[in-house]
Amino acid sequence: MTIALAAPRAAPADFLALTKPRIVTMVLVTVAAGYYLAPGGAASGAVRLLVLAHLLVGTALVAAGTNALNQVWERDTDALMRRTAGRPLPTGRLPVASAMVFAVGAGVIGVGYLWLFVNGLTATLAAATLVSYVLVYTPLKRRTALATLVGAVPGALPIVGGWTAAGGALDARAWLLFALLFLWQLPHFLALGWIYREDYARAGLPTLSAGDPDGRRTFRQAALDAAALLAVSLAPTLIGMTGAFYFIGAMGLSTWLLWTSGSCARHPSTDRARRLFRATLVYLPSILLLLIVDRAP
Repeated sequence: MTIALAAPRAAPADFLALTKPRIVTMVLVTVAAGYYLAPGGAASGAVRLLVLAHLLVGTALVAAGTNALNQVWERDTDALMRRTAGRPLPTGRLPVASAMVFAVGAGVIGVGYLWLFVNGLTATLAAATLVSYVLVYTPLKRRTALATLVGAVPGALPIVGGWTAAGGALDARAWLLFALLFLWQLPHFLALGWIYREDYARAGLPTLSAGDPDGRRTFRQAALDAAALLAVSLAPTLIGMTGAFYFIGAMGLSTWLLWTSGSCARHPSTDRARRLFRATLVYLPSILLLLIVDRAP
């Protein structure tokens, strides 16, 4: 006689974990910053606040669906990595079918919500974010370390979506914000990849840190990316988006990030990699705050 074991019951917390709440929060911060920085985005009034509220709701749904679909796709590799083995799908706490229905539903409803209550261009950018992350970046991670560059595209699109939600055009200012977010992600993910290089190797995922045990190649690249970010971070003042206060602050922040990346390149270690990773976490909200505080009329 065999005893059938009951399948674990999914809890609301498992569905929440599927969305990666910290990433959703970061996406909402960037999309709100893009909205405020757009021409007219800082205007007061109930209508402007209502559009912003709709933007945040729709974006949260799309980001949640995107992250959930990513976890559905990567459940096999997640099971091989210590950092992710405890997620709902690798542990079996959440059935794959339930996760798929939840993920697709959130993504589709989110895009539709943005189309109805914000505008078509913002909804299209959100859809492009979802598709490029799930159908391009996620499978590419299994094939090449260059996937990091591809993944930085959907990571940088939300701030542009915030800009267009406020009525901003896809002009040089919007793409400058995109470039700022794009370049910020590179040292961020390079540091993370090297910290967890053994995990990624165990899962068979190619990263720049693979075959780079001393970290010099990884962090030289991070320093180059930080140098490019320094140049781009100063451009908003040069094209009239911000004033001198932002320029000075951005110079200090970006120089600090470049110095931290260079320190990793000169003397690679796990401690320095963690320091770089934490520095990127401080850098992004700080540079966005500077943009908002010193926004040109």
